[in-house]
Amino acid sequence: MRPEDLQLLTTPGTVAVSGDLVLVSITTPDLDENTYRGGLHRVFPDGTTTPWTHGDRDNAQRISPDGKLVAFLRVSGKSKPQLYVVPVDGGEPRRLTDLPLGAGAPVWSPDSSRIAFVARVPEEGRYGTTDDGPEAEAPRRITRLDYRVDDVGFLLDRRPRVHVVDLEGSVTAVTDGSHDVSDPAWLDDSTLVFVAPRDLGAVETLHSDLYTVPAAGGTASLLVQAAGEASMPFVANGSLFWLGTEFTGIDAVARNQGLWKASVDGSGAVRLTDVETVDVERLSGQPVADADGVLLVVRNRGALELRRIPFDGGQGEVLAGSSAAVRSFATDGSTVVAVVSTPDSPGQVEFVGTGVRTAFSSVPARQVVELSGSASDGYPVHGWLVLPEGEGPHPVVMAVHGGPFMYHSWGFFDEAQVYATAGYAVVLPNPRGSAGYGQAHGQAVIGKFGSVDVDDVLSLLDVALERDDLDSERVGVMGGSYGGFMTSWLSAHHGERFRAAWSERAVNAWDSFGGSSDIGYFFADAYCGTDPEAQRAMSPLTYAEKINIPFAVVHSEHDWRCPLEQAQRMFVALKRRGVETEMLLFPGEGHELTRTGQPRHRRQRFDAVLEWWGRHLKA
Repeated sequence: MRPEDLQLLTTPGTVAVSGDLVLVSITTPDLDENTYRGGLHRVFPDGTTTPWTHGDRDNAQRISPDGKLVAFLRVSGKSKPQLYVVPVDGGEPRRLTDLPLGAGAPVWSPDSSRIAFVARVPEEGRYGTTDDGPEAEAPRRITRLDYRVDDVGFLLDRRPRVHVVDLEGSVTAVTDGSHDVSDPAWLDDSTLVFVAPRDLGAVETLHSDLYTVPAAGGTASLLVQAAGEASMPFVANGSLFWLGTEFTGIDAVARNQGLWKASVDGSGAVRLTDVETVDVERLSGQPVADADGVLLVVRNRGALELRRIPFDGGQGEVLAGSSAAVRSFATDGSTVVAVVSTPDSPGQVEFVGTGVRTAFSSVPARQVVELSGSASDGYPVHGWLVLPEGEGPHPVVMAVHGGPFMYHSWGFFDEAQVYATAGYAVVLPNPRGSAGYGQAHGQAVIGKFGSVDVDDVLSLLDVALERDDLDSERVGVMGGSYGGFMTSWLSAHHGERFRAAWSERAVNAWDSFGGSSDIGYFFADAYCGTDPEAQRAMSPLTYAEKINIPFAVVHSEHDWRCPLEQAQRMFVALKRRGVETEMLLFPGEGHELTRTGQPRHRRQRFDAVLEWWGRHLKA
């Protein structure tokens, strides 16, 4: 895969099924227009496909319980997403909403007569509600710590509300906008359940609970006080289910998501999955039930496994995703469909249990090899190696993931494929701190950044370098977010092992991160503790005088997760010392540039990465 091949990737997204109707959304980058395009495609039982809608961008499709209508979100040009419905037997989609900041994913009522969704409602005078531009808006009075979030913006002047729309397009806001809301579901035809912060956000909190509200609007009532964070509630088999974690105070980091169950009146809450070994991947979508249990995706050693958890709990049966990554799924009757990503494919629609898969257009992929070994303390290390063509010896790039409670997976990774196609062997470690290896593995770095995690990544690199086709004298290190932190740390403490470094959207200094990041007010203390000296000891910037290898500082101008000042402080510290360093800034982008940024910026970033490694590893 070359940088320009981004526009050849067709990635399946959400999937829906009702009877023999299977619909999948697809997304393709358009480099010429600098946007993303894609509609809904119908997938037939033999694996063939055909376009089903023809909008600029259609997604989040949901088929009504009676099987007659499909609701979905449509983005036309640069407009906000709006809700549309269309009959399952075809016709022109009909728009139901025209909201200034757009609508969220649709949730059908059990009787198929209404749709619930979440939408942000702007204060008058802001976000295009007048003809004046944003620079003419009144100042924002901020009194809380949770006032903004990366890739969304300021929050308190455009609170989300739960809405209900009927099939004639009559929209009703059923919550009042005084607190955050998310994840609405129907308890019955007249009542909604949704997620909101503890005590409806009276003060800043990381805890969230389940509340109910009449579908016609009214007062929200507490249904379930969760043990930590709650999300994605739904009703099945006569019970209420949701995903959640367990913690107290700010100790919310590196907690496995579990499946929970209670009576529909909220009583008798119990966790159905093991807290240590089962970690549910919310990014793969809302859990759903069939006759035998609850279907959800579990993170397991880099695999994203579709499992069926019995209604009374347990580890569950793996239905799909062994040595692969299930990105979305749906079920109806005996039919289960899933979007499955593999090392050589961004996604295929699989009819689970039949062997039928539908592949969309992709690019040739390089071989991916699983790696395992032991750290210096005997702890097992695990990851992957993506190999270029030819006998080698190949220059090596180690790419550390973000999080840290995230992971490299068995799924398709465009970045590693681009680097391998350019001739680099790419090492992908999942060190202690990563998700999918047990909750204790994820929490092993709390208060210990720069210790066991460093041992793990270097140990896996050593496993890779035992191969004759890799050149141990030409090794570079790179990563983003926590991976950028690790890149900075390794450059300072183990710079002799690397020719150069590419540190992207990094955390370099916890002291300023605590005040400048959207999550800094709790995240730094939760991971590093509250002692300023301990935070400085775990900050790569503290050791900038030890960095002597060529060092690229890469950042997005609008990154509110790891703010731009983190890059600027490191760049200035290195430049003043005469280190070979340069800073690459992407305008208009946030923290998610490499995944969802403007297609041209993603292409330009690939070009810059390859130029950097060509300069320092191929010379």
